[in-house]
Amino acid sequence: MRRDARTPEEAPQENDELELEGDDEEEEKGSSGQRRYLTRSGAERMHKELLRLLNEERPKVTAEVSAAAQGDRSENAEYIYGKKRLREIDRRIRFLTKRLDAATIVQPSEQTDTERVYFGATVTLEDEDGTRVTYQIVGSDEIDTAGGRISVESPIARALLRKKVGDSVEVIRPRGEIEYTIVQIRYV
Repeated sequence: MRRDARTPEEAPQENDELELEGDDEEEEKGSSGQRRYLTRSGAERMHKELLRLLNEERPKVTAEVSAAAQGDRSENAEYIYGKKRLREIDRRIRFLTKRLDAATIVQPSEQTDTERVYFGATVTLEDEDGTRVTYQIVGSDEIDTAGGRISVESPIARALLRKKVGDSVEVIRPRGEIEYTIVQIRYV
């Protein structure tokens, strides 16, 4: 664990990006320093995972570690693995708690300006070849490309924001540049 050696004047302010422990934990704010958003369904999925970890996984692993602790701990693989798993669960619980506490929950169906693309929109696009694809713009914690949910921070989503039906956008991707035309915008 690293200690912060800054003086009170140099201490991070509320708007500064926070450093978190763990390789799989990202910064509290996005790389652009913007506020984190979640759709209502994404927040509910994260909350269910948090409750499952707190009420099922953690008590189960704690009981296993307690039982394994009865013998010689130095060569007890069950005890060592159990403690490692408990640390992983606790790290994930802290991560989910911080994300849910800091997130702004957005209900896409409550969007008033349905003529333009904003966070939570489900957008149908058509490329130059006439191929259609549909994406929902969600928070970075909700990404599921196979399910059609892309991050608001992705190049496609950034290009689409504030555009209307009929507008064309160019997106630079690893395979090269592609042009999409917005066919439909829905807020579900």
